[in-house]
Amino acid sequence: MATDRDYYSVLGVERSATDAEVKKAFRRLAQQWHPDVNKDAEAPDRFKEINEAYQVLSDTDQRQRYDMFGKAGVGNGAGGGAGFDPGFAGFGDIFDAFFGGGATQTRRGRPAAGSDLRYDLRITFEEAVHGTEKEIEFPVLGRCETCHGSGAKPGTAPVTCPQCNGRGEIRQIRQTMLGQMVAASPCPRCRGEGRVVESVCDGCHGEGRLERKRNLRVAIPPGIDEGHQVRLANEGEAGPRGGPPGSLYVAVHVTAHPTLKREGTELIYETAISIAQAALGTRVKVPMVEGEEEIEIKAGTQPGTEIRLRGKGVPHVRRPGSRGDLHVFVSVAVPTKLNKKQREALLAYADASEETVHEGGIFDRVRDALG
Repeated sequence: MATDRDYYSVLGVERSATDAEVKKAFRRLAQQWHPDVNKDAEAPDRFKEINEAYQVLSDTDQRQRYDMFGKAGVGNGAGGGAGFDPGFAGFGDIFDAFFGGGATQTRRGRPAAGSDLRYDLRITFEEAVHGTEKEIEFPVLGRCETCHGSGAKPGTAPVTCPQCNGRGEIRQIRQTMLGQMVAASPCPRCRGEGRVVESVCDGCHGEGRLERKRNLRVAIPPGIDEGHQVRLANEGEAGPRGGPPGSLYVAVHVTAHPTLKREGTELIYETAISIAQAALGTRVKVPMVEGEEEIEIKAGTQPGTEIRLRGKGVPHVRRPGSRGDLHVFVSVAVPTKLNKKQREALLAYADASEETVHEGGIFDRVRDALG
């Protein structure tokens, strides 16, 4: 159904409105009057009228003819006639109106991007704490040097796709209960790029890229942990026919320390001391990232005591200059076997402390009775 109203009035814009203003008005009205949203009886006709006006005013050529000759210049209304060109409005613009998209515009005439790559890198515990640099080698689809990534034979260049006229998509008009709608799909000939290669490069056969080995030096920041990834932008596969490259993700795996346990930026070490050392105090060596360090265990230390060594842990990846702590947990080892001298010493301590102890099992008492 063609509208009798002026197209500018339908969209509520001035005749001097820019393309952006026309599109903004269409999106606002499409959201308001789409029959799936607005259940008023007049909504279907109103929506058709809005779509008809936008199809003309969004096309530079049709808008110029409309401004000069009115609806006679674009056929019997935008709904049909020789002057109607469905390629500039329809489902894609309506989709944009509801979802804020631009998928049609972003897809049109752009080569596809290259794939992202993953590289698994194993480093030592010390390298993870201090940071390091590693030389890595990996296979990748890189830009063809013969055609410089265009896919065309040297001396030639890609041309505009004749099937989609460089749009990168094919649009088909469909009749629906709401009127004429346009569905867009990637052009099968140029695969959405808007250009085709007629004389292909002999080196890459028109792909614009070749598989090769790449060597790359990767900086691993201090404090990185197991499972963290380092993203290197534009170091992945090159896109076909000049498309932008993807990214390389270096997945880091850290070899465990033999005695230190890591929890984020904190390090944990467990040490066992004897009963006498716990009672009288002692000094023990604690392994650290930079080497061993001797710490004091004070007299009277109880089992489970935690000694915190501040700033001896792992650096914060996102806060340079800041480090976690090293936590030393002390346990007291109770001997399971005593020689005669040790037993007598403990009995003497128990006697001095007026403590009641069980001096031995039944076999010890039988042995003592028999001399």
